[in-house]
Amino acid sequence: NSKMSEVEKAFHKFAVYGDTSASGNDMTGKNFSKMCKECGVMDGKAVTSTDVDIVFNKVKTKGARTITFAEFQEAMKELCVKRFKGKSPEEALQAVYGLIEGKEPGHVGATKTTKVGGVERLTDTSKYTGTHKQRFDESGKGKGLAGREDLTDNSGYVGAYKGAGTYDKTH
Repeated sequence: NSKMSEVEKAFHKFAVYGDTSASGNDMTGKNFSKMCKECGVMDGKAVTSTDVDIVFNKVKTKGARTITFAEFQEAMKELCVKRFKGKSPEEALQAVYGLIEGKEPGHVGATKTTKVGGVERLTDTSKYTGTHKQRFDESGKGKGLAGREDLTDNSGYVGAYKGAGTYDKTH
């Protein structure tokens, strides 16, 4: 097995992704779907995440939570004809394997804070209006609970009486 195929290498890399105890011989549904997404097998049109989940559950052993490389190959046979309609099953399979070869999982813990696109606008507290505006002080720092809840003034003589000390003004 010294000539392990590129596809099998990719399978192993995705199989151990996010699980330090994984042997790399079987892959969870989560990693299978990650692999399909990152390699472009799942394109959101011909092949959706639902398709990927259905195929995963179809090929895995009953009661198992993972698939082996052999089952993975079965899954690819199912997905390739969806992804490359109009090609023969063999050509479609080669095309899908072409997408997968030499790929590895996108980097571990790659959640960086983005300031791209709409995020900056959404986190700019100076643009908030209405009651949301009151949740932040002038510097844009959140006020925590005080900014979210109307803290009740329980100084009235009846539990939830709001207008303490206003009786004389109105009568």
